[in-house]
Amino acid sequence: MADEKLKSAAPKRKKGSAAKKRVEPTKEDRINAERERLTDIYKTIEEKRRLTVRGLIERAAYMLVTLQDLEKDLDEKGIWEMFRQGDQEPYERKRPAADFYNQINNSYQKIIKQLSDLLPKEEPKAKEEGDGFDEFVVNRE
Repeated sequence: MADEKLKSAAPKRKKGSAAKKRVEPTKEDRINAERERLTDIYKTIEEKRRLTVRGLIERAAYMLVTLQDLEKDLDEKGIWEMFRQGDQEPYERKRPAADFYNQINNSYQKIIKQLSDLLPKEEPKAKEEGDGFDEFVVNRE
């Protein structure tokens, strides 16, 4: 009996009300998040390179988000479209978004390469002292 009273006292939920729509972040929000992620990676960069890095990070963040948007568009609408010019028969051609995607992707890869080259090089690990076996094999006659 007590269980029945608890069940009846609980508020009734309408079906579907629990599944609220997730708010998608704006393009600017996504760019800001990527900018912050990259800035965190390059926070230890030396002062004289900081302005260069800041500009590259701005471009890279914008390009990455644009590439993501173009990928979504290409996944939904495809790479090819039917095209007609004047009285010609329609023919299939690559969508301009696909070419734009390739151009931005190439530029993005170049910027990431530039940014990677600006990172401090890691020190090579100190060579471990061995037991002499490798030296023996190399130097034996």
